[in-house]
Amino acid sequence: MGQPQHTLNLTNLPKPAPKRSRRRREWMPPLDWTAGHGPVTGALSATTGAAAVALFGAATSMPPGWPMAAGAAGALGHGVGHTLIRRMTGRTLVTRAASWLLAGGWTTWAMATGPLSWAAAGTLATLGVGIGAMASHAAIWEEAVEEERISAEAREAARKLSAGREAIAREWEARIKRVTGIDVRVFAVEQWKTGAGFSLAAELPGGAATWDRIAAAARALATDARLPLGCTVGVEEGDRQGRVVLDIATRNVMAGSYDYPDDYSALSILTGIPWGLLPNSETVEVVLREACALILGPPGAGKSTFLDVVLAGFARCTDVLTFLVDLKAGAAGMSWVRPWLEALGRARTKPGTARPPEDTRPGVDWLAATPEEALRMFRAALAINGARQLGYQDLMDREDTTLLPVSAQVPQIMIVVDEGAELLSATSFRDPTMKALQEAVKKTMRTTRAMGIRLVLTAVDGNVSALGDTSVRKFSPVGVALTSGESSGNNLAKLFPAAKVDTRQLTAKGCGVIGQAGADGFAPTGFKGWRTSPAMVRQVVLATNDRRPTLDAVSARAAGEDYARRWEADRAGWLWQHPGNDTGEETGPEEAGPEDGSVYESPRPGRPGGLNLSYQRPAPGPAEDADALADRFMREIDATYGTTDEPRPTPEPERPAGLNLSYQRRRPDAPEPAAAGGPDWLPEAVALIAAAGTAGMKPSAVADAVGRDRKTVRAALRAAADRGELAYRDNGPHSVYVHPDHT
Repeated sequence: MGQPQHTLNLTNLPKPAPKRSRRRREWMPPLDWTAGHGPVTGALSATTGAAAVALFGAATSMPPGWPMAAGAAGALGHGVGHTLIRRMTGRTLVTRAASWLLAGGWTTWAMATGPLSWAAAGTLATLGVGIGAMASHAAIWEEAVEEERISAEAREAARKLSAGREAIAREWEARIKRVTGIDVRVFAVEQWKTGAGFSLAAELPGGAATWDRIAAAARALATDARLPLGCTVGVEEGDRQGRVVLDIATRNVMAGSYDYPDDYSALSILTGIPWGLLPNSETVEVVLREACALILGPPGAGKSTFLDVVLAGFARCTDVLTFLVDLKAGAAGMSWVRPWLEALGRARTKPGTARPPEDTRPGVDWLAATPEEALRMFRAALAINGARQLGYQDLMDREDTTLLPVSAQVPQIMIVVDEGAELLSATSFRDPTMKALQEAVKKTMRTTRAMGIRLVLTAVDGNVSALGDTSVRKFSPVGVALTSGESSGNNLAKLFPAAKVDTRQLTAKGCGVIGQAGADGFAPTGFKGWRTSPAMVRQVVLATNDRRPTLDAVSARAAGEDYARRWEADRAGWLWQHPGNDTGEETGPEEAGPEDGSVYESPRPGRPGGLNLSYQRPAPGPAEDADALADRFMREIDATYGTTDEPRPTPEPERPAGLNLSYQRRRPDAPEPAAAGGPDWLPEAVALIAAAGTAGMKPSAVADAVGRDRKTVRAALRAAADRGELAYRDNGPHSVYVHPDHT
């Protein structure tokens, strides 16, 4: 569907071969008439050609000198000229020239004595064997000479390369001696494949000389070598004590700007996820199966961009589900859920961009923008942890491991908390919800490693005042310190106290230091993060839509309603219910769950099995006509709003077209509705909002205060804001209406 249709030009198709020709090809040996002659085929060609010319010349009384002249011309042209042009050896030249002359001489003799005699046949056979032997020997000799020539060139290149490495080794031996006073011996030099620098391996002399003395002088070594700005000298211990390795960058990779690679191929949490570029232009990968990660960076250092890189890596994994917490109105997750909103018609698709398919899922599996929703998420994670410990005992016993074997069927859950300082450093004793949330976060970090639940947190800095206590750093073996915008290296010192990385050379946006402790880890090193954009996020979401896993049944049952209804309007409606939404949509998917009330639903025809998520439920089909649908809606509205079938007044007053909702009907003794300025309860609502001061009131709080439904209150307040009677303060799920006197 949608592919261009091509028409075949039947006149250009090859005609089928006759049946007799096809039968002949079945028994004939395959021949390649374009292939060059070897020693055997060359000799055979020469002898058969000479015999044919002799027979033809004897039959036509050809002058005997002609074949000899042809042989001399062949010896001069092919034997001498072609050999010299190809720069082949003298042995090949002699072989070719002799073959032409012998063939021409035999042809002349055979024409004179008769080509059909036994003497002619015997000499021709002997001639063929001799030509073949000479050609074979010449070919072997030519091959040996060619190999020797290549080996000589390789030896010369290796000699030059070795000389270059030797010069580098002697230069840096002298430099280290001059700067540090340590007399080292460089025994290996390796040029980086990217051409951005090289590495040295050296032996220390012993005694008081240790590798960290050289590491302390890394900046002085870079200065002495006159390296370009941004190029550093990295120093670390070698493969054994008494050895040191120096990584010397000669091209400033950190100063460049690099887009996230357009390779969205599948990854695994078990093998490593790319997070950026090393100074040698190779990717740096982290293994997070058992590790939490802590990302620190001052404002403007690129944390939001780096967080998109983290989320992109998780989206590419076939064995990872991503939960995202952002208490700043969910800003970090908006780009990751927008393709889903566009597919549902809850957000407008950018002009010139195709609307996502209807089965598009959110790029993150759960998005929490309020402390209440985040608390639901972490309580669900702790419940999943307990359920997995019991529900997968057989699986762990079969695999003989105490760690849950994560896979696409039992995915790991990565909980990403943006600006964790806002969550962990909040004054918890004033807010019970925040206190419970902080305890849930710390408990999740401490207790869920074995069952495949890990966290990635970001913060402005690593102070205890920002992280709550030191346990966050303790349980985060993967550390990232973004250094753009800071000059003192405080975050580096908090994450990697013993690291010897010069952050003064890592000041470009997106630069930082990354390291991982443990068996899968690596020493702290400078790195460069990739550049991301909403368009790139959209591509990742769509490219991985069919590859991202769903939550396993054991975990889904444990998470319960908190997980199953995470995308419904009463909890996620803030994503599309806002004045800036130009799609005209006011409500989200409100479909009912399974008839038995369970969270997990078995497969049904036309619908894949798995969680009964509202965004996956199909819309009512044509079998449910408009009357039946209206009747079902009336029953639901009656149950919700207490609609009754009281007698209608006579004559019946005019009412707007639509459903006969009880809250829209006016009793005979009710006061007349207010004028065009709004309903009769609006002044009371405005007074309540004015009394709230600068904090304002949410539409839901106003609806509870005036005893009206939220949709009606929201519409009236929006109209009042349009008239200037109120002011709307847009803050995502925390949006409020404020009196103009307090704006």
